[in-house]
Amino acid sequence: MLAGPAFRLGRPAGVATALAGTAAALVLLLGLAPGVLAGQVPRVSVPWLPALGLNASLFLDPLGLLFAGLILGIGLLVLLYARAYLHAEEAWGRFFVVLLLFQGAMLGIVLADNVLLLVVFWELTSLTSFLLIGYWNDRPESRRGARMALVVTGSGGLLLLAGLLLLGGIAGSFELSVILTRREAIQASPLYLPALLLILGGCFTKSAQFPFHFWLPQAMAAPTPVSAYLHSATMVKAGVFLLARLWPVLAGTEAWSTIVAPIGLATMLVGAAVALFQNDLKGLLAYSTVSHLGLLVMLLGFGTPAAAAVAVLHIVNHAAFKAALFMNAGIVDHETGSRDIRALGGLYAVMPIAGTLALLAAASMAGLPPFGGFISKELMLEEALHTAWGANDWIVPALATVAAAFSVAYSLRYVGHVYLGPRMPTPKAPHDPPAGLWLPSAILVVIAVLAGIAPQTTLGWIVTPVADAVTGGLADPLSLKLWHGVTPALLLSILAVGVGLMLLGAHGPLERTRPPMPQAPRIFDALVAAAVRGSRVFTHALHEPSLQRTLAVLFATSLALAGLAGWGLPLTGDRPRLPASPVAIIVWFGILAATGAVVVLHRRRFLALVLISVIGLGVSLAFVHLSAPDLALTQISVEIVTILLMLLALNLLPKDSPPLDAPMRRLRDGLLACAGGLAVGLGAWAVMTRIPDRTLPDWFWANAYPGGGGTNVVNVILVDFRGFDTFGEIIVLGIAALGIYALLDTTARGAAGRRLARRAAAGGEGTPRSPERHPLMLVVASRVILPLAVVTGLFIFLRGHNMPGGGFIAGLVFSIALLVQYMASGWDWAQQRQRIPEHALVAAGVLAAAFTGLGAILLGLPFLTSGYDYFTLPVVGEFELATAMLFDIGVSLTVVGAVMMALSQLARVAQRAETLPADRSPMDIDPSRDPEGAR
Repeated sequence: MLAGPAFRLGRPAGVATALAGTAAALVLLLGLAPGVLAGQVPRVSVPWLPALGLNASLFLDPLGLLFAGLILGIGLLVLLYARAYLHAEEAWGRFFVVLLLFQGAMLGIVLADNVLLLVVFWELTSLTSFLLIGYWNDRPESRRGARMALVVTGSGGLLLLAGLLLLGGIAGSFELSVILTRREAIQASPLYLPALLLILGGCFTKSAQFPFHFWLPQAMAAPTPVSAYLHSATMVKAGVFLLARLWPVLAGTEAWSTIVAPIGLATMLVGAAVALFQNDLKGLLAYSTVSHLGLLVMLLGFGTPAAAAVAVLHIVNHAAFKAALFMNAGIVDHETGSRDIRALGGLYAVMPIAGTLALLAAASMAGLPPFGGFISKELMLEEALHTAWGANDWIVPALATVAAAFSVAYSLRYVGHVYLGPRMPTPKAPHDPPAGLWLPSAILVVIAVLAGIAPQTTLGWIVTPVADAVTGGLADPLSLKLWHGVTPALLLSILAVGVGLMLLGAHGPLERTRPPMPQAPRIFDALVAAAVRGSRVFTHALHEPSLQRTLAVLFATSLALAGLAGWGLPLTGDRPRLPASPVAIIVWFGILAATGAVVVLHRRRFLALVLISVIGLGVSLAFVHLSAPDLALTQISVEIVTILLMLLALNLLPKDSPPLDAPMRRLRDGLLACAGGLAVGLGAWAVMTRIPDRTLPDWFWANAYPGGGGTNVVNVILVDFRGFDTFGEIIVLGIAALGIYALLDTTARGAAGRRLARRAAAGGEGTPRSPERHPLMLVVASRVILPLAVVTGLFIFLRGHNMPGGGFIAGLVFSIALLVQYMASGWDWAQQRQRIPEHALVAAGVLAAAFTGLGAILLGLPFLTSGYDYFTLPVVGEFELATAMLFDIGVSLTVVGAVMMALSQLARVAQRAETLPADRSPMDIDPSRDPEGAR
């Protein structure tokens, strides 16, 4: 949040802010590290939805410490690297801000103690990685890679959400610290397997496991700093992290071992084999990342504590050498202008620093001594030797050795074909880069070297407690040393190196004879295109472009569901009936008559609108008769505003609507309408003839004044007890107003604009117009009505908390007062006198309501809880003030803004359709232009 504004002060200020934020977080983390490694688990929890037991909870254990350290440590190096890597014309501010947001989201994943909060951060990483991969959005490959990553990882996030909901339901809590103690209950539950499959779906898509591995190489379209960060310590490790986090409760079953380990082994093999034949440097490293992620998943899938401990070790080793190699690939691209291995060679002579760093990092990735990668590869092979599938105890070690051999081959190819051999001409004259590019890589290479030379000192202090956190204390401490003696694992490692050298030597013939590889982008694009075609066919069949048919399907489905729900229930309850008064019967017949008239005369638009207003008036009278004055006031106000706006809209439509369709369709629609009306009537009868449960109404009656400070129970419910609902409703109202504005704003362009132009031209050819569009009597009456209506609205607003009224009704009254001015004197005259734009009114209303609710939170109360007290003034006497008044002000402003926005756009459209000049005076007779009036 600080880096964005800082970049407006200049690039140095922005970069310094970004570096300072990450460095400060790393310092804070390191300050907590000694206590965490000693067994302390710092926690923080903020109530989120306490009624459901949901909290925004964070905790820091050794596993979270490891990943948070990688995220912040490598993140700091990546920021330094990006400072030297990005060109001057790049959008630095956007890059650094999104990268920091991605960093924060990853921290949220590894520190979350609530699984639903974890999912929020999980999806945020998908969104931010989409922005990072598509950073160069003018390039087709960037847009394609970003879309592919978002579709795959976003879909996996939905699976993960479902799985974690099931897991939390089984455990009885969504807190990870609780879930991790419910192993027996979780694995004994019949929902264990569905939850496991859904969670694995989320993890496999995020960590690019086969067959979802294809998105990760396409993410190479991102700038190299992004690739170094995503592929070494952050996003692609998120799935591995979650497998490690949930290992204590999900691992150890046959389902876990049968699914996770084979998928990991297959990914390890496929990624390694494909990486050998990649000619793009970042492509080679991307597929190698896929292979190493498969290795980690395979180790966790073995289900043994020792294998899980080896996975922890390799997480650190992989982060070090892979980030260093990606940075090195960026150096090669930056200094030579090419990433094509076939066009590179002999660079060591002109780039000795970069070449040395690449040699050391690639040796660690190949698993050669004396580097950290050798130790974790040897321990991996040791665990493979102890894993038997079925009656075969050689399949896993054999396939793991083959994958290790390919790893040796593509690692040595990276160094040999780029830095060794004959010198190749390149687009740019190569030379060693400035320190800003090679120093971050050098720091990581030093870690990779020390992890092999002094593994216990370098990594033992973190690997052992993290392994205990993953396995629940079941793992024995790893023997971290370079020499374990002549063991079967060492022999397999030597064999892998030998076979890898042979594969490297035979690379040319193998590449010429290998079968064509499936193109992931083409397959993905074909699948997306097929999905779009299928959805269009399905949508067309379900929602055929016919409003009548769509409504018919909707009504028929609703009637069927209603009939199914009410089947077998008694229609009439045992509540005593009351006799209807003559006035009620008359009004009821009036409503029926008006309704029937609307059906018969619906083609005559104006007359149908008048009849609809009669129905609304009858309903308002019914509310008055049934002692619901608030509803009556709301109904009549809404009727007036709606009718006036619809009158303006009718001015733009033909007088009569077109005739209906064929008789059979009219018969179908009539039967559906009658059935729907009958169903609603029967439902109302069934409800009203039953004695209702008074628990909730009586609670509102008893608590309206003590809890909300008002005697108008309806208003207290709206602004306090159910204030969040009302807040959502005014937001919807504002969105609807913006929708009207956007739809009508296009009427001046395209086909709509041409139709308005034709209408205006036709109107100038003798179409009769009223000589008094703004009659004097209406103008004078509107001036008198305006202050009276405003005072009435204020009165209704102020009394609303204790008497019928409130912010919504007051806003409608204010809107009516303004509507009358527009109708009397015209849009142009009234618009000249409007000082506050409609958009600002809507925004101010929503913000006023929001800040009222936030004020309650700052006082430690639930959102939108009202506070009230009594005050005394000398003349006024004692009176009450409640914070609900501020919320009601927001409701009124939103209502007025929404109505005026719709009115303004309708009036603009009407003005475009007119040929007469706009009226600048309030009436058609301007005294200043009349000689008699002037005298």
